[in-house]
Amino acid sequence: MTMLKNSLFLDALAGKEVPRPPVWMMRQAGRYLPEFQAIKQKYDFFTRCQTPELASELSVQPIRRFGMDAAILFSDILVVPQAMNIPFEMKAGLGPWLEKPIRCAKDLDNVIVPNIEDSLGYVLDAVKATKELLNHEVPLIGFAGSPWTILCYCVQGQGSKNFDLAKAFCFTEPELAHQLLQKITDTTIAYLKAKVKAGVNALQIFDSWGGMLSPQDYQLFSWPYIAQIISALKDEAPVIVFAKGCYFALDLMAKSDACALGVDWTIRPQMARQLSGGNITLQGNFDPVRLLSSPQVIQKQVSEMIQAFGKDRYIANLGHGILPSVPIAHVHAFVDAVKNYQG
Repeated sequence: MTMLKNSLFLDALAGKEVPRPPVWMMRQAGRYLPEFQAIKQKYDFFTRCQTPELASELSVQPIRRFGMDAAILFSDILVVPQAMNIPFEMKAGLGPWLEKPIRCAKDLDNVIVPNIEDSLGYVLDAVKATKELLNHEVPLIGFAGSPWTILCYCVQGQGSKNFDLAKAFCFTEPELAHQLLQKITDTTIAYLKAKVKAGVNALQIFDSWGGMLSPQDYQLFSWPYIAQIISALKDEAPVIVFAKGCYFALDLMAKSDACALGVDWTIRPQMARQLSGGNITLQGNFDPVRLLSSPQVIQKQVSEMIQAFGKDRYIANLGHGILPSVPIAHVHAFVDAVKNYQG
């Protein structure tokens, strides 16, 4: 295997000492870039996900422009339920949309654990095409949604402020909920294994809606399934878990085989270190809206953030995905502040 020219990100995941923290941004392959918008005008969302030459081009755009230390594959967490016979669409102005949400045993009968090569081969082709474009410059991250987060969309049928229907389904039909969560888990494990085989260097699990659950319910409906995925993948590639709003579970997560934990902006770096036991790599946690501050303020705050986390066992990132309205110069300020950091 050819060596990566820049392995800073993988070194930080492995807990090695580094000259400076690596930097990448959640949703960096995306909407804030004019070159992304140019492609978006020609092709709808899932066409971009399903066309390897488009997905690979979108994945490398931010690397060309800003030189982050890792690329993340342009894709979506909902490709997994789509492959499971749950036909999500992306509606303009609304986001994810499922005509017939899963609400009963009959709905669940139609949900399959698919053959990954058949149903998600386009993602694997996109991984290979992206690796080719990256040309060993930086590692490539593959990702999936957590089973709980996928369940939220499958039961709610669309985005929500509180995912009340999804939670109610779990609380009133726990047996069905666990069956659905297990099917999603089995599919996700096979999917991520195939992604590693296709060439991704690291994996991230996005538990975007984990914070909707109480700590007790998190241990029932989310964490056991994430833990299954980590166990199945731990010998294949380093796994990062990003569970938004779940600082209460950092101690639990730190005891798993995850290589890193992502944290959002609602927790102080020192506290995140304390709760996670101080021995695991942390990733985050700049408020994405803070990227609308002036470049000077961004650079000052990034420097303070790195100091608070410490340069080792740390990956500089946002506390959630980048917003479409962030000016290019401000992204430069963020990335350059990390790259120029001298502790």
